[in-house]
Amino acid sequence: MDIENVNNACSAGASQRSTGVSGSGPSGGLYAFDGPAAAVLDHRGTVVRWTGTAEDLTGFRAEDVCGRPVQELVADLPDDLRGATEMPASGRVRLWHQCGDTIDVTFRTTKVGGSAEVLVLAAPTHHVADHEQGAALLRALSAQDRVTIAVHDTDLTTVQTNAMLGSVDGRPVQAGTRLSDVLCAKDAVNLEAVLRQVLETGAPVVRRNQQVSWLHDPARQHALSLSAFRLEDARGRPTGVAALYVDNADQMRARRHLDLAREVAERVGGSLDVVRTAQDLADVLAPAFGEFVAVDLAHSVFDGDEPSKQLNGGNMGNAALAPANADWPAGIKRGESIPPLPDHPQRRSFRHGEPVVFSLDDFIAMVSDPQLVEYLVPKDTHSVLVAPLHARGHTLGAITAWRCGRSDPFTEDEADLMKQIASRGALAIDNARRYTREHRAAVALQQSLLPPATTDTPAAETAGLYLPAGGGAGSSGDWYDAIALPSLRLALVAGDVVGHGMPASATMGRLRTAIQTLADLELEPDELLTRLADLVQRLAAEAPSGDRDIVGGTCLYAVYDPVTRRCAMASAGHPPPVLVRPDGTAEAVEISPGPPLALSGMPYETTVIDVEPGSVLALYTDGLVERGDRDIGQGLPRLTEALAAHCRPDRALDETGRALLADLADQAPRDDAALLLARTRAVPAADTAHWEIPADPAAVSKAREWIARQLTMWGLDNLLFTTELIVSELVTNAIRYGRPPMDLRLIRHHVLVCEVTDSSSTQPRLRRARTTDEGGRGLFLVSQLGGRWGCRHGQNGKTIWSEQAIHGSP
Repeated sequence: MDIENVNNACSAGASQRSTGVSGSGPSGGLYAFDGPAAAVLDHRGTVVRWTGTAEDLTGFRAEDVCGRPVQELVADLPDDLRGATEMPASGRVRLWHQCGDTIDVTFRTTKVGGSAEVLVLAAPTHHVADHEQGAALLRALSAQDRVTIAVHDTDLTTVQTNAMLGSVDGRPVQAGTRLSDVLCAKDAVNLEAVLRQVLETGAPVVRRNQQVSWLHDPARQHALSLSAFRLEDARGRPTGVAALYVDNADQMRARRHLDLAREVAERVGGSLDVVRTAQDLADVLAPAFGEFVAVDLAHSVFDGDEPSKQLNGGNMGNAALAPANADWPAGIKRGESIPPLPDHPQRRSFRHGEPVVFSLDDFIAMVSDPQLVEYLVPKDTHSVLVAPLHARGHTLGAITAWRCGRSDPFTEDEADLMKQIASRGALAIDNARRYTREHRAAVALQQSLLPPATTDTPAAETAGLYLPAGGGAGSSGDWYDAIALPSLRLALVAGDVVGHGMPASATMGRLRTAIQTLADLELEPDELLTRLADLVQRLAAEAPSGDRDIVGGTCLYAVYDPVTRRCAMASAGHPPPVLVRPDGTAEAVEISPGPPLALSGMPYETTVIDVEPGSVLALYTDGLVERGDRDIGQGLPRLTEALAAHCRPDRALDETGRALLADLADQAPRDDAALLLARTRAVPAADTAHWEIPADPAAVSKAREWIARQLTMWGLDNLLFTTELIVSELVTNAIRYGRPPMDLRLIRHHVLVCEVTDSSSTQPRLRRARTTDEGGRGLFLVSQLGGRWGCRHGQNGKTIWSEQAIHGSP
C-alpha cells in the first residue's frame, strides 16, 4: 500500500465517519464502526470473504483484501502467534487501517461447520472493554435485592429484566411481557406514560417516587424510586427505554415515622379530658401504625387518681378504640375491663417501660387459652405490639396495636418509635388525669349548688352556664334555675347573692330551695318575690350583727305558659331579661324592678309579654354585663348585640351560651356570672280544647259529652272513664262553690291536663269525708284518679287542675 492510496483512503473514510459508531486509532482519528467486523479465512489463513463491517473497521474493501493472507493486515504480530499453524480461539492484535494508522482490536474465531474455513469476529478493544464493564455493571445491579432493571423496546414490551416480584410463585418476569401483565392496571398506565415520555423526548427521569401494586397483590403498595433513560443505536435512533427501580421502602418508612411522631405531637394533648386524650392517641395510630389500636388505662386514672403499682387486665379498662366502627373481638369493648393475662417472660419487660412485640404464635403461647385468644385478638392478626404508658413514675396503662392481613410484622425500629409515642402520650394522659382530679373537686361543689345545666320541657329547652370569679378561685352566690310547673308551664330564675365564698354559697342554696318551694305553690311572680324578700329579711335578722349588711341579693322570676304563649315576670333589683325573637332581633324587656331582696316597703310588679315560639329568653346576673370599666348601661347593649349574633335556630343553646361567655367575659373576671337561655315552645292549638261552663247544674253532663268527643278525637279512649269522673267533680265544685265566668280546658302532651277556672278566690281543701257526709269527696276522687292535682290563684280567680299520664308518651 503506497502513501497516495493511503491518503485517498483517508479522504474516502472521512465521508464514512458521518455514520456509525467510530473506533479510534493511536493518532486519535475516528473510524466508522457499526457492529463487529467479520471475515472468513481458509485453512491457510487467506481471506476468502470480507464483510461490510470489516470494511467499516479497516477502510479496505473486499477486492483489496480477498485472496491475500490475513497476516498482511496485522501491524504487530504477537510472539505467541508467530509460527502458529492455526488460528487461535481469541486474542488481541493491531490491524492496519487504510489511512496508515493502526487499530487495536480483540478477536474471536470459530470454524465454519462442514469445512476448514474459519470465521473471525473482531471489534475495537475499547468497545469490547466497555461492553464487558457494562455487562459486569448490569450483573452487579441485577444481583441487588432492592434494585430492579428493566429494558423495554419501543413498544414498551419488556426485553430483559431481573424482576422477580411480579409473579406469585417468585419466578422471574419473562421477556415479552408488558407492565400491565405485572402491575395493576392504573399503575401500569401511569408508568407507561412516564416511560413513553422518556422514549419520545429523550429527557431522562431521575429518582421519581412511584407507588405501585403487583397484579397478584393489589391491596399492598410498594414505594419505588424510578430512574429511566432512552436507549439509542449507533446512529442515535431510539431503540427502547432502560428503567431502574430502587426499593424506597426504608426512606418512605423513615418519613412515615417522622410524620407520625409529628402528628402525635400536634394532635395529642390538646384536651384535658383523659378519655378524649386517649382517643386522640388511638386515632393518630390507626391505621397509620396498625390496623387496630386500643388504649387501656387503669380504672383509677379515669377518675383522676394515681394508678396502683401492679397493673393487669383486671384493674384496667378500655379508654379508646380506633377505628371505632371496626369489627372488634368480643373481649375488647369501649369502657369495659380488660381480662387479666397470665404472667410471661415477654411481659416482664413491659413492667420496666419497654414495648413488647408478639407474633401471633407467641401471643397464643403466652395466653395458653384458644378461647381467650379468639376473645381478645382481631381477625387475621399476625403481629401484636404492646407499649406501656409510663409517666412521672407511674404506669397509667398501655397501647396495643395489631397488624392484620398482608401488612408487614412490627419491627424493632417500630417498637422504638412506639416507645417514644407512648412516652409523649402518657404525659398528655397524666396531665389530663391531674386536671381531672383537681377539676372534680371544684365541680363537685358547684354541682351540689346549681341545677342541671340543660333541661328539656314542653315549654322550652334551657341551657345554664356559670362562670366563677377569678377563673375558678372560690365559690359564689350567682345561680340560675329552670323549674317545671303544672299545666306544662316553666319557671325561669336568675339570682345573685351579695358577697363571695362559702357564706354566699350557703345563702344561695337556701334561696334556691325556697324559690322551688314557693314555685310549687304556683304563686304569681310578684307574690313569690314578696315572700322571698321576707325570707331574706329573716335570714339577715338571724345573722351575726357584723354580717347582717352582707345578707341580701337580687332575683328575677319568670313563668312561661306554652299554651297562651305568654311570659309573666317580676324583678327584685335584678337586670331585665333579653328577648331574642325568631327573626333574630333582640331587645331588653321593659320591666319595673322592685327593691333588692333584703329591702322592703315597696311592692313588686308583674310584667306580662307575648313570646313567639322559637324565641330565646336570656336571664343573667350582673357579672356578665358589669365587667372591667363598663357598667350595665354599656354592658346591656353589648349583651343584646351578642345575643342577636349568636342565637340561631340551628345552634344548640349550650353552644350559644359558651360563645356568649367567650365573647363577653374577661380573662380573669372579678365577679361571678350566671347565664340561663330558654328557647320557647308552644303547645299546638290542636292539642288544646276550651269550653265556657254555664252556671247551671246541667252543664256537668254537657261537660262529660264535650270530654267524650274530644278524647275520642285525640285517640285517648283509655282515659275517657277517669277523665269524665274528674271533670264531673271539678265542674260540680265550680258551679256549687265558685262564681262565673267559669271555663274548662284540656291540654294534651305527655300528660292530659284538665283545668277548671272560676272567679272565686276560695281555696279548695282536700279532706276525708265521713261515712254520713253527703259531700267532701270530690277532690279526694280527683286526687285518687289523677296523677296529681293542685290549685293556683290568679288576678281574676283560681284554677284547679289535674294531670293524668298518657301511656306511650315520654
